[in-house]
Amino acid sequence: MLKKWLAVMIPLVLIVVMSSFSTSSSGAAEPRYAPVEQTPDTKVVYIEQLNTVANGKHELVADEIQWYEGEAAEQAFLEHEPDAGIDGPPDGYYIVNEDHELTSYKVAQDVKILMQIYDRTGDVEDMDIRWGELVSLEQFKNILQNTEWIDVRDFPFHITVKDGLIVEMVQQYIP
Repeated sequence: MLKKWLAVMIPLVLIVVMSSFSTSSSGAAEPRYAPVEQTPDTKVVYIEQLNTVANGKHELVADEIQWYEGEAAEQAFLEHEPDAGIDGPPDGYYIVNEDHELTSYKVAQDVKILMQIYDRTGDVEDMDIRWGELVSLEQFKNILQNTEWIDVRDFPFHITVKDGLIVEMVQQYIP
């Protein structure tokens, strides 16, 4: 009887102990994905290039797209893919890019750039998601150049344009 009891209890204790090691001990909530709030000043784009122009200012060349999540993604998917044979987009988002026209945007010197995933070290094993990681414009220029393991131009970016300048850029994580 004791052997049966131990045979059941030891694995249960191990599961409890091991699971306590895998949870955060800080007590702080782990950051998670949250959709980027869309405002009249927000556009969603694929970045083509970032250029340095006169007087050290920067210009972003991008292709504007339509980004949909949740129910809006399902509706857009059904509208654009009626014969797909599935009920909705597989990953909960849908992108429409009917016009591949490129647009140039001036970039504010103090632009706020938030990244989710990129090549930080050159080691593929170090590429993990860090929600809302703030990077400088100079760092971002380097990130765009580094395409060995991941090309961030493959990700949509939510840009906020105020008074003709991009003041914020948020990388949209896509699985």
